[in-house]
Amino acid sequence: MTSQALRRLTWRLVAVAATLFGVALLVFVMLRAIPGDQITASLGTEAAALTPGQQAALREYYGIDQPLVAQFFSWLGELVQGNLGWSVRSRTSVASLTMSALPVTLELALLSILVALAIGIPVGMLAAAAPNTWRDGLGQLVALLGLSVPAFLLASFLLTYAASGVGFNPNGQPYAVPWDSVSALGLNLQQMLLPALTLGFGIAAPIARTTRTAVLSVRDEDFVRTARAKGVGERRLRRRHVLRNALLPVTTMTGLQLGYLLGGAVVVEQIFSLPGIGRQVLLGIQQKDYAVVQSTVLVIALAFVLVNIVTDLAYRVVDPRVRAS
Repeated sequence: MTSQALRRLTWRLVAVAATLFGVALLVFVMLRAIPGDQITASLGTEAAALTPGQQAALREYYGIDQPLVAQFFSWLGELVQGNLGWSVRSRTSVASLTMSALPVTLELALLSILVALAIGIPVGMLAAAAPNTWRDGLGQLVALLGLSVPAFLLASFLLTYAASGVGFNPNGQPYAVPWDSVSALGLNLQQMLLPALTLGFGIAAPIARTTRTAVLSVRDEDFVRTARAKGVGERRLRRRHVLRNALLPVTTMTGLQLGYLLGGAVVVEQIFSLPGIGRQVLLGIQQKDYAVVQSTVLVIALAFVLVNIVTDLAYRVVDPRVRAS
């Protein structure tokens, strides 16, 4: 490894550590800024009837009797040692909760990205093949719908229509772990179908617009005109020369959307009753389960950073110019 590469790697690690520290501090402060605490969340109006001694005992039990600075660095010290904390509501470790919830969100995110690519790239190519025509207008209309329709509205429509219209509602059953059995895998894919379509349609919109812009930019390059002059067919020209060289911005957009999905699928997971990591954060906020929210958000931030790093590595595969530099 050259000194320049080592220096870039060092700066990348420093940036990752600074990002995670900033996220940890921000979520810690924002969570404490929400009115109420774990005592009121667990007891409700009955908390007002507690004696001062009972309140003090409960504050010590929940670990909120210390100053905020001491609470933050105590939690940070446990994180450095690999301890994500303990959920006082679920009576289990946050690590075990996250290990069971993270695969659900990862599966949903990957399936949604596949749906988005299957819709977005062909729509973008269709629009770019004949700019300023009805095909271009149709492609941009599909992209506009994807950007405009809220995920919760599309999810509610799909769930209602599938359940009442065609009797398809696998999400009404308990979540099926895909690796338990073949039948569980089949049910799991059915449960992921509507959520993946919901998220994939919304993500397909920016991918389609990015593909259209990139293709229109590449199609005027000299190497494309040269290939056309040599008699390369239009279909092969678009697939092997234009699209391949337009994939760099599409890869960037896909990586950004995948990172968003890892933490932004809260609404869809809640509507379809998927026990993913976004729903875990939502329940933790509602129950004032500080350890769950803080550590889970930090795991999401780490996953987002890792996705960005993988996207950077993908540039070297997609674009030979990046690999050469």
